[in-house]
Amino acid sequence: MDLMKQRQARAEFLFRRADHFELSVCQRLNRMGHQRAIRLFFKGVSRLGDGVFWYTLALALPLLAGTEGLLALAHITVTGLLCLLIYSQLKNRLVRQRPFISFPDIHAHTAPLDKYSFPSGHTMNAVNFAVLFSWAYPPLMWIVVPFAILVGLSRVILGMHYPTDVTVGAALGFTLSYGSLILFPLGIFSGLI
Repeated sequence: MDLMKQRQARAEFLFRRADHFELSVCQRLNRMGHQRAIRLFFKGVSRLGDGVFWYTLALALPLLAGTEGLLALAHITVTGLLCLLIYSQLKNRLVRQRPFISFPDIHAHTAPLDKYSFPSGHTMNAVNFAVLFSWAYPPLMWIVVPFAILVGLSRVILGMHYPTDVTVGAALGFTLSYGSLILFPLGIFSGLI
């Protein structure tokens, strides 16, 4: 067995143990999705978290903050692309199955984008974008932070993720965004003004 397969087998073993530990929380939150209004609300949040919400803010940022907003948007775009690269690599290497695949009593209340769950890309992006949009235009914080929390919650309610998927996704998104601001406090492209 090559090294990659050994790592995947070990990750699979650890995830199976974690899956059973988290199962009761997943079941409780997922049952909330049986109520139509709750299911539709969180499906909408999750769908907006696919990008629509963030793309709308991205288009508005130069209007709200002028040239500085445009430069901040370039910074946000770079970190967003890094998020995509990181979570897709992790998902394809760690191959944790989604809760609704592993447990028949967890219902998929929406269609998955892929079959693996760790980490939550929706949550990773949401936290990354929430931090950076708040940095770029602080009044947005009152909108983007609650929205990021709802995105993370939606992923468990809809049966797409375990709480650890969401927690790790949030931690990675925060680390990436905050780290980018430590390295470039005025933004990656601030020298262009």
